[in-house]
Order: sequence, then structure tokens, then C-alpha cells
Amino acid sequence: MRHVATGVGVAVALLLAGAYVLQADDSPLLAVIPPAPAGQQIAAPTLGGADTGGREYFIKRRDMVPVGAPVIRVPILMYHYIRTPPSTRTDPLGFRLSVAPAVFEAQMDWLHANGYHPVNLNQVRAYFGGAQALPSRPVVITLDDGYQDLYTTAFPILEAHGFTAVAYIVSGFVGRSGYVSRDELLAMDRAGIEIGSHTVDHADLARTSPGRVTYELVESKRWLEQLVGHPVVDFAYPSGKFNPQTIDAVRRAGYGTAVTTAEYPLTHSLVDRYTWSRVRVGGSEPMPEFIANLGVSMPSITVVKLSIVGPPLDRGQQPGA
Repeated sequence: MRHVATGVGVAVALLLAGAYVLQADDSPLLAVIPPAPAGQQIAAPTLGGADTGGREYFIKRRDMVPVGAPVIRVPILMYHYIRTPPSTRTDPLGFRLSVAPAVFEAQMDWLHANGYHPVNLNQVRAYFGGAQALPSRPVVITLDDGYQDLYTTAFPILEAHGFTAVAYIVSGFVGRSGYVSRDELLAMDRAGIEIGSHTVDHADLARTSPGRVTYELVESKRWLEQLVGHPVVDFAYPSGKFNPQTIDAVRRAGYGTAVTTAEYPLTHSLVDRYTWSRVRVGGSEPMPEFIANLGVSMPSITVVKLSIVGPPLDRGQQPGA
């Protein structure tokens, strides 16, 4: 097995030449190096014609935000309808809540082309828990209410870009005309769209009796969990309205986060996880304004994973021999 050790030493030497190599237990070799195109995989050459035993060494680069920050800077984008906007004269509210499909697709194109990586709130919680890093330039895409165009228009565009999102669903509206059906909701969940709660009937929780608030929070969560078959732990306040009593009720109902509609700073932490702000996307803003609203991305590092590909062990040779 001497030639194997020689080959590994050669590949590691290449990494050491310009990087700091990290290794823990039996995990793959990792190295922090200067930024490079995310996902790039290249073959590692040998040095001095050393014998590699027919094995090839591949280096895969990935940019990520390392764990450990108590406060993260991640824009949470807020959408409603993805449809042709109605007339401002006949439906001014609908106009303000509508983003044309072509505009939504152009925004997703820009995010994809410029290295943004949509994440869901399960990933954000995992980051705060120290379980996993975030990809570079993270962004959360949220869509409220569960309109029919969530499934027919937004979902295909997201899938085409390989993007995830969070869909906040008004459980009592599922299956109604103009809204997603149970089967459509289940299909999106299975495809990786995170399902969150938006109450039973879009009630203003800041102006509702305590008993009704509890019902809106608990029943919506229960119904959605029964449908998708797993916990639903993220919530969006209807119209962004809440008060201290509402926040306490959301916590007691078993939710892990709650988002508003207010355009506050793009920073979020575990301390303020029941009042995370979002960036409203109105659809009428020009692309430079959409880009500016994303703010400055968090610093990231480039991590390299070394993979070894080689021929099968010689006949009769035992692993570790």
C-alpha cells in the first residue's frame, strides 16, 4: 500500500502549497483556500511523476458561511401573488401584492447568475444550532397565503433554478377557488419547498381575542402537520400584525420562528426569531432597487474537499493490508 500513501501525500502536498488543510476523525480532507467558483471540481495532478497506483484525486470547491455567528445577515424576501398585476384602479391592493411572472423569473435569474443560494428556515435553524454552515450569499424566498399561482407559476420557476423557498399557507383556504389544493401543497412539500403556517383564516392576531389567537395558531399547525406528515414550525403574522401577547402565543404553540412584513434591517438572530423582518418585493421596483434591497452578503470562505477515485483492490488484498 506504499504507492497509495505516496499518492495521498502528493495530493495533500498540493493543498498545503496554498491552503490550510483541516481533517477531523474520518471526515474528508478539507482546506480553506482563496475564493473560487462554487462547485468547481478539478483533477489534482501529481508531483514529480509519483506513482499514484492508478488513482485519481479530485478537488471540489465550495463557498460557505462558517458556523458560529450569533447574528446573520440574510435577506428574507416576501412575495404574494406571482401573476399579471391587476389594474390599480379596480384592485389597488392586488396590484401592490402582485409580481408579474416575467419579473419574478428575471429576479430568480439574477440571483442564480450572481451566486445567491436560497435556503429555507430549517437550514437557518441548523446554522444557529451549529449543525451546518450556510452556503455563500444565502437568501430566503417566502411566498404568503397559498394562492393558486404559487403552484402553477412560482413553483416551476423555482424548480427550474434549483431553488427552495418557504410557503406560508392559510390552512383554511387550501382547496378553495384561487388557492392551492391539498395535493399541490403536498407535491411542493415533497419537492423541497418548506411549508409554514399563516393561521387558519388570515386573522389579524393583534386585534383578536386570546382564545381565538390560540385556535388560529394551533389548528393551522395541526392541520398542516397532518397533511405533510412532519413538524411545521415556522409562522408568518397575517399583514405583519402582532403584539407581545401574540409573540408569546406563537412561542407556546410550538413555533420556532415567526416573520413579519416590516422592512427592518436584514440581520437576524435567535433572540429576535419571533419578529424576523422581511423585504417586500412589490414587482414594480426596477432591478437595481431589487438588488440594492438584498444588502451586503455575509463573508464566506472557500472549502475544498479531496476525493480519491481508484481501481478496485487487487484480488486477495485485504483493506488496510
